[in-house]
Amino acid sequence: MALKRTNVYADDSDLALIKDAAARLGVSEAEIIREGIHRIALAHRVWDEPFVTDEETFDLGEPITRDDIRAAATDGHDTRERRNRGHAA
Repeated sequence: MALKRTNVYADDSDLALIKDAAARLGVSEAEIIREGIHRIALAHRVWDEPFVTDEETFDLGEPITRDDIRAAATDGHDTRERRNRGHAA
């Protein structure tokens, strides 16, 4: 992937968060910024066609309850927090 240089203005508080995250994860501040740009660009991407058509469904094997969703979201959050603190997932 070819990288191009650009200038970005950021708040001091955001820069401090970036510096802390980079140090905690052992990567450069630039890598944190590139990842953030990539994630937000993907989050706002407009696709040419829908991901799932009206005729398509996902078979998850059984009905999914509110508690199943809450447990999965909590587990995902906890796993991310452990990773961000430098602990194994």
